[in-house]
Amino acid sequence: MRFSVVEAGYDRRQVDACLDELDLRLRRLAARAEGVAGTGREWDQIRLDAGHLCDYLRRRAAPADGSVPAGPSVVEREAAELLARARAELDAAREEARRVREEAYAEAVRARREFEAALLARRRHEARVDEILSGARVSADTPTAAAGR
Repeated sequence: MRFSVVEAGYDRRQVDACLDELDLRLRRLAARAEGVAGTGREWDQIRLDAGHLCDYLRRRAAPADGSVPAGPSVVEREAAELLARARAELDAAREEARRVREEAYAEAVRARREFEAALLARRRHEARVDEILSGARVSADTPTAAAGR
């Protein structure tokens, strides 16, 4: 970010606009991260529901005499496939959430560094202005000094 240098530091409107833009970008990233995190909670619920469905189907498919069934039924295989897909999507959502979180953190660190650099430059400029103004002397013979009487 580059700011125009004016008499007393940087152009305040440019700095304010820059900070507003950074705020907006950080809010968008936070919203994306929250959305991805919310998706993860939904997948947890789907996984839990699929597990309950598999348990229910196992109980329903078990013979009344207690013997072990020959193999998984079609419904159990479909439930297992559904559960595997849900797990894969959950893993993908978690990876996306991790990536978004890392991007948001990196952008926040970058924005903070830029802001701190701009603030330091402004403070240095203010100190320089104060130094110049404290050393300025006005002679009593000048029109500005006479006007002040």
